[in-house]
Amino acid sequence: MDKCRFEEEYIEILAEELVPAKGCTEPISIAFAGAKAKEILGAIPDKVVLEVSGNLIKNIRCVTVPNTNNLVGIEASVLSGIVGGESALELEVISNLKPKHLKIVNELLLKDMVEVKLLETSINLHFILTAFNKNDYVKIEIKNLHTNIVKIEKNGVTILKKDSSNKEYFGVETDRSNLTVENILHFTETVDIEKIKPLLDRQIKYNMAIANKGLDHKFGVTIGKTILKYDQSIFAQIKAYTAAASEARMSGCSLPVITNSGSGNQGITSSIPVILFCKHLKLKKEKLYRALILSNLLTIYQKSFIGRLSAFCGAISAAVSSGATFTYLSGGNIEQIKMTISNALANVSGVVCDGAKPSCASKIATGLDAAILGHFLAMENHQYNPLSGILKNNVDETILAVGKMASLGMKDTDRVILDLMLKK
Repeated sequence: MDKCRFEEEYIEILAEELVPAKGCTEPISIAFAGAKAKEILGAIPDKVVLEVSGNLIKNIRCVTVPNTNNLVGIEASVLSGIVGGESALELEVISNLKPKHLKIVNELLLKDMVEVKLLETSINLHFILTAFNKNDYVKIEIKNLHTNIVKIEKNGVTILKKDSSNKEYFGVETDRSNLTVENILHFTETVDIEKIKPLLDRQIKYNMAIANKGLDHKFGVTIGKTILKYDQSIFAQIKAYTAAASEARMSGCSLPVITNSGSGNQGITSSIPVILFCKHLKLKKEKLYRALILSNLLTIYQKSFIGRLSAFCGAISAAVSSGATFTYLSGGNIEQIKMTISNALANVSGVVCDGAKPSCASKIATGLDAAILGHFLAMENHQYNPLSGILKNNVDETILAVGKMASLGMKDTDRVILDLMLKK
C-alpha cells in the first residue's frame, strides 16, 4: 500500500497535540501566563488583574491545582505560576513547585491581590493577564491554545505581537482540512512507526501511570474501584482505568499526562482504552502503536470542528475514537469503523461540559459505554439510519454536523451553564 500523501502533515499534527501537561490544562494555562509575566516583570507583582473567558472560568473553578496541597481556583493557579512556575516548561509549568513556594502562595492568597473579571470575547479560550509591580506592568494575552501568547506588552511597549487573524485551526499552525476517516486509516496502516514511536511510548507510559495511581489511591468518589467491584470484564476494566486516571488528574494528582487537542481527559480517553484492549487481545506492539495513531487522530479530527473548549464534552469525542479503534483491532473493515463512530455519536452527542472537575470521570465512563455499544453494533453490521437526528449520509458529514452543533449551536448552553455555576 502506498503511503498516505498527507503523512508529514499528520505527523506534525500528532507532535503538536500529544504534549505533556501536569494538571487540568486550563488552570495550568493561567499558571503559565503568571510565570511568564513574573519573568518579564522581574519581580512578584503587587496586583494581578485577569480578564478571562467564560469557558476558562468554567473549567478552572472546580479543579485542584497540582502540587499545591489541594488549592483550587483561578487565584491559586496564577499565583502558583508567579511564585514557583517556569514558563519554559509550558504545560508542566508548576512541576517544580516546592513547599517554600506554597508558603508564599498562601500568604499572597490572603492579601486578595488577584482580581478576576469576565472577558467579553467570542473565543472560548481567551484571557488577558496584567501584572503590576510599583510603577511597572506587564500584560500578556493568550488565545485559542493554552500556551499561545499572542501579545506581550510592558509599560506601554509591545514586546511580542502575533497575527491571530489568519485561517488557523483555532491557533494551530498545521492544516487540518485533509483529515478524513479514510485518510486517517490509510495513514495509520502505512506510516513508518519509528517516526512517531517516541510520542506514543510517552503517551503509554504517562497515561497508564496515572491510571494505576488512580486505582491504587483514593481520589474523588473512587469511580474506577467501584466499577471493578461489580464487573471484572475487559470493558469494565477499560472504563475503570480510564475513569480512574481522569479522577486522579481532576483531584490534583501530580503525575503528568499526555494530552490530545489541549485536554488531558481527551488524551487519557484516546489512549488508555486502546492500550488495555490491545493487551486483552494479546496483540503485538506495532499493532498497539497503529491503534493509538488511529484513536488519537480521530479525536483530533472531531475536535478540529469543535474547538479547544465548548459546551460539548470533549471526552465524548475521545471515547468515540476509542470505540472505532476497538472495531479496527477486532478486524472490522473501514465501513464498520465508520459505523462505530456514527452509532456512538447518535447516542451521546448531547453530553454537556459543565466545567472540569472529578465527575468528568463519570462522563468518560458513559462515553465509553456508548462507544462499546457502537462497536458491538458495527461488528454486527448494524447502523442507525442516516439523516435520523443529526446523522448524515456519511461519517465525515456527521462529524462536521456534531462540530457545528457543539461550536455554534451550544453557545447559549455555554452561557446558561456558566450562569448556573456562578450563582450561589
